[in-house]
Amino acid sequence: MTNKAKALQIDGTELHTVALPPVFETPFRPDIIRRAYTNLLSHSFQKQGRYPMAGEMVSAESRNTGQGIARLARARGEGFARAGQAAEVAGVRHGRVPHPPESWKKIYKKINKKEKKVALCSAIAATARRDLIENRGHKVENISGFPIIVSDDIESIRKTKDLRKTLSALGLAEELVRADFSQKSRSGVARRRHRQARSAVSVLIVVGNDEIIGRLSRSIPGIDVKQVKKLSVLDLSPGSKPVRLTIFSENAIKQLNDIKTPLQTVTEMIHRT
Repeated sequence: MTNKAKALQIDGTELHTVALPPVFETPFRPDIIRRAYTNLLSHSFQKQGRYPMAGEMVSAESRNTGQGIARLARARGEGFARAGQAAEVAGVRHGRVPHPPESWKKIYKKINKKEKKVALCSAIAATARRDLIENRGHKVENISGFPIIVSDDIESIRKTKDLRKTLSALGLAEELVRADFSQKSRSGVARRRHRQARSAVSVLIVVGNDEIIGRLSRSIPGIDVKQVKKLSVLDLSPGSKPVRLTIFSENAIKQLNDIKTPLQTVTEMIHRT
């Protein structure tokens, strides 16, 4: 991989050459990326549990054999609808849950700081590899080189139509079509909770300042805008599968120089000794 890349204007024309930060020299480690993704994703989980006596607060007993009915526990009494119905056991209406979730279960998975740092650096470096991006399914036939670096003018875009126009000028018109056609309607609980549709993950725009363009995040299906300081493995490797098609602004590239790679940290430790 070269240490320099072309910077483009928002209209797709070449601007100048930019020196890449040392983070792009990090080796590709899909195993560490997957582990970091799994552990970081667990930090967003909410604990849940069930009342221990749920489904069992009923007076029920089995009628034993010889009645021509199943030997399930049945509600006691007569003269009301619930009498004689199966109760208190798993697999019946109004019965208990066989193995309900329990609130004491540990679902928060910890991760080492260094391991998290290696995963993030590796995921950022992978955005410069065409083979990984194509294997992920992104349409990048019209893009000449990676990583994709754009002038800071992209951070000043205010309207969705201007952002779509810019992405098309950068050679991502087919990628936008892929994301548009990937939308699928949901039904059931997800729809009732205002998650009516889902779409494929598309371009990630990494900027230094998201004060203006950050409002356009998710305005186009699959398009996300993220600030460098808030960048995570969850953004760069959705589903723990590296890597995502990413666009960097020049300001973001400059801020990536502040990230010390694991190799730089080891070198500093050697020089200190």
